[in-house]
Amino acid sequence: MAQLTSILDNDFYKFTMQYAVVKLFPKVKARYQFINRGQHKFPTGFDLKLREAIDAMAKLKLTKAEKIFFSQNCPYIDPTYFDFLQGYRYDPDEITISQTGADLEVKIEGYWYRAILWEVPIMALICELYYELGDLKRFPDEQVIADAKNKIQKYKKLNITIADFGTRRRYSYHVHQLVVETLKKYGTGTFIGTSNVQLAMQYQTKPIGTHAHEWFMFHAAKYGYKMANLLGLEHWADVYRGDLGIALSDTYTTEVFFKQFDKKLTKLFDGVRHDSGDPLEFADKIIAHYVKNGIDPSSKTIIFSDGLDYEKVAHITEHCQGKIGYSFGVGTNFTNDVGVPQMNIVIKMTEAQPEDDEWTPVIKLSDEPKKHTGDPESIQLAKKILMIHD
Repeated sequence: MAQLTSILDNDFYKFTMQYAVVKLFPKVKARYQFINRGQHKFPTGFDLKLREAIDAMAKLKLTKAEKIFFSQNCPYIDPTYFDFLQGYRYDPDEITISQTGADLEVKIEGYWYRAILWEVPIMALICELYYELGDLKRFPDEQVIADAKNKIQKYKKLNITIADFGTRRRYSYHVHQLVVETLKKYGTGTFIGTSNVQLAMQYQTKPIGTHAHEWFMFHAAKYGYKMANLLGLEHWADVYRGDLGIALSDTYTTEVFFKQFDKKLTKLFDGVRHDSGDPLEFADKIIAHYVKNGIDPSSKTIIFSDGLDYEKVAHITEHCQGKIGYSFGVGTNFTNDVGVPQMNIVIKMTEAQPEDDEWTPVIKLSDEPKKHTGDPESIQLAKKILMIHD
């Protein structure tokens, strides 16, 4: 049955954000909720199996070897954080699970610095249990390996760099292992790392990531929608002092982001991550933004990470070549392209409680309107304040 084996079986940006939250916002509380975008139907008793797997996570702890690997790869993080992480334990009481018929509900609530680590492993467990309990058979290991090898060899010919971002919607941990091992073995010079810290350690590659939408969603709750991007990036720079310099641009649409991505931040950050909307339009906009600010676009990088496969990557590469730096983070197409229907699920922050204030709804206004998340009333208010017209 699906079960996590390490506290590091999580995305790198969860730890980098946790460190920043511990430093800057230790009293903040957060709530998250499971969103079943694909309307998947869960078998009877799924909630009980998920509860069992989550309860087992309370036993996970950072080992000495994991602590050494993690700290050696992150010289920009204070040693005190790794001592904190060594003492951290998941508290399953922060999770509420219920099931009505085939519909699953999962909620997370706790201090943000604690609750922040739950999202990715819970999604990975939901996916793995869904395939296990539904008895959805995948391709055999040999084909998983052959497909991953074929993909990385095709990517090699594009002369690009690429990372695995596939933890949250993988078929299983075992498939994820096979994929990362294969990418590392056959992707020299092309495969640059994985978002999964445990697998980065296991296969001696680089953990990849910076921050996620929730970082900016919280900043909107505390400082208002108009200041969310600006202060989110300022605070990130206060913590990391120029390291981890890829800015996520689409929490409140890219148009709004560019208005707040001033010359100082544009120069300070190494580049931006594209996660929704048309990638070619985005590339043209960011190139124009750099030129307008007197910055050579070729000195900056776009990380593309929105639902990528080979065709999309090839198309983006052709468009961006010679204009700007670019790299790619491929998720589900690496870790769940194994002959079963892929899951379309997310877990998003829904409310934040800055210090002793009231609980405040938080939202995300993606460049793809279908990917907006949050309370409809708050979405309309944010659109009005930010003058967004879908």
